[in-house]
Formats: sequence, structure tokens, C-alpha cells
Amino acid sequence: MALPLSYNWRNLVARKTTTIMTALGIGLTVAVLLSTAAVVEGLQQSLRATAHPLNILVLRKGATAELSSTRSPEEFQVIRSKRGLATGADGQPLAALELVTVIVLENEAIPAGINITVRGISPSSWELRDGLRLAGGRRFQPGRREVVVGKNIAERYPMARIGQKLVFGRGAWEVVGVFDGGRSAINSEILCDINQLASDLNRAQALSSVLIRAQDEVAKQALINDITEDRRLNATAISEAAYYEQQTSSAAPIRYLGIFVAAIMAIGSCFAAMNTMYAAVARRSSEIGTLRVLGFSRYSVLISFLLESLLLSLLGGLVGCLLVAPLNNLQTGLGNFVTFSEITFELRITPPILLTGLGFALVMGSLGGVLPAASAARKQILDALRQV
Repeated sequence: MALPLSYNWRNLVARKTTTIMTALGIGLTVAVLLSTAAVVEGLQQSLRATAHPLNILVLRKGATAELSSTRSPEEFQVIRSKRGLATGADGQPLAALELVTVIVLENEAIPAGINITVRGISPSSWELRDGLRLAGGRRFQPGRREVVVGKNIAERYPMARIGQKLVFGRGAWEVVGVFDGGRSAINSEILCDINQLASDLNRAQALSSVLIRAQDEVAKQALINDITEDRRLNATAISEAAYYEQQTSSAAPIRYLGIFVAAIMAIGSCFAAMNTMYAAVARRSSEIGTLRVLGFSRYSVLISFLLESLLLSLLGGLVGCLLVAPLNNLQTGLGNFVTFSEITFELRITPPILLTGLGFALVMGSLGGVLPAASAARKQILDALRQV
């Protein structure tokens, strides 16, 4: 015969202070783990949203990022003439030569400044990035020192808002527009005319990368193989999705640090739950003896006290979920170890993350409750009844 769950719940309510303090400790541990998971998930979603499934990025062989790659206009023409490329609204192959560099921007939170990606693009680049739209102002005019900035850049850096001027290259560039790429990482970039940027940086023959779009998945793989094996190009072709997937390594240190801190806190939370349950066993010794006299088995007592510990930890898990809920969609920035510039993204608290937090809390509750539950089950009836 099993003890009703309401019995355990009433016992938790009866000792409010102890229950609240233990649940809060478990909740803080869960909150640390969920905060870390929210950062990693937000970054991954941002990078995944940047890539089009049929886009291919062409870099110099051996380069791991656009910043360290070089492509020439002649090589671009060879790539542009490959079979299997999709065509744009103008009937021309969807291919764009781009130039990537970094500049330093400062704000009140980062007075020393941080690297921001500047991307020189051609007209085809707009079409290659689906979902990219103007949120304010206008597009830059080719041949002029004008830029449009991602909405995250405009929000975080006052000097990069419409009407302001950014100084890099050989002069000042006017901010004429703000673009919105949804949740994609391109919101952390500044876009300008590739020819003007190449002229300012003396890189007319040393541009960064080529972005192309295949007609379909079959053509995509054929293009990747063809470009990589073409000895004239000395190039590596990689799907845009795979390229951005590599950049999720930026979140690895945060993930490991968060797990380490959560593990240390979890040990303390397990001991807190254990102490709470041991105190409950000692305080309710005569009650345990009475339960045994009424016919409840040792197994029923063990399961009852273990369930009580799990209820306590589940309460703590819910507290942790409530603590991190305000972080959802909160904007933050993270240095990218691949591009050496900042990626701005939103923290994401998803249902799987919340379920992970609750599961983590239940693990702590089971580890902290199993020994006290076993202690309660081992009590002899007469010994338990003698204790007041």
C-alpha cells in the first residue's frame, strides 16, 4: 500500500521556511544551467538563421574564415561561369564577390571598443540573403562612402545610428540605413559598397570570399566538388550552413564554464536537500513508526520520502525556470573566435531547455533524497515510536 502524494505535499507546506530555502538553492543552480543554455541556444539559432540551405561560400584553400581568405575578380568570373548556379531576378547567375574586414566601435559598456565586421557587398549580395530588409533609412549608393548597419549594431552603438559617421579606411562613412535580418548574425555587421571599400583598403585584387547559390541540392554538392577540385582556383567550397555551424565553437567556453559552475552548485544543492530530508526523518520518527504500525511497508516509506525529496527539487526547478524567464529575447553580444568580431544575438529560453532544467532539478532531488529515504525505511517500529 502506497502513501498518498498529498501526505508529502502537506509535510512540505508545514515546514515553509526550510522548504523555501532549499527550493531557492536548487532554483539558483537550475538558473545558472539554464542561463548558459540560453546563451548557447541563442547563438546557435542566430548562426543557423544566417545561412541559406542552397548557398555556398568559396574561400581560399586553407582559410578558416572570410577574414583570412583572399579571392580575386578573375577567380570570381571563373566561379560565376560554373554550371548549376541559380539565377537572380535579372537572369544572371546568383553570385557575389565580397570583402570582409573589421573596425572598432565603442559604447558606454565597452569604452575600449570591440571588433565589428564590415562587409563590402555587390548588388547580388542582397538577393543572396533572403529576409534582409531595411528597417530604416535607405540602402547605400555604390561608389560612395555610405554604410547600412545591422539593427543590433544600431541599438548597441550610438555612433552607428542613421546620420552618424564612421571613420575607417581613408575617410568617414555616413550611416544612411539600418537593416533587419531577423534573428540572423548578419544583424551584427555593417554593409557597404565592395568597390569603395576595396579602394580604401587597397584590396582590389585581394577580396575575401565568393557567395553563390545552387539550383538545388544535387547541383549544390556538384558545385562544391567542382570548385574545390578546380586547380585554377586554389579554393575550398563549403555550404554556408556548415560554415556558420563551425562558428558555434565561440559558445564552447561559456557552455563548459556554465556546466562547471552548475555542477559545483549542484553538489551544494544535493547536500541541502539531503540535510532537509534528514531533518524531516529525525523530526517525524514517531510518525514513521505509526505509518509502519498502520501497515505501510518499508518500501512504501522509502518511496514516500524519496517522492517528497523529488517534490522539493521540482519546486526548486520551477523557481529556477521563473528566474531565467525574463532573460528570453534579451540581447547580448559574444566575441567570435573564428571571425574575431562580435556577434550580437538574443538569448533563447526554449521548452527543451526548460525541461532540461526540471530534469536536472529532479536528479539533484533524487541524489539528495535517496539516503534520507533509506534511513527512514530502515527504522524499526518500536525504536521509532519511542522517539518523541
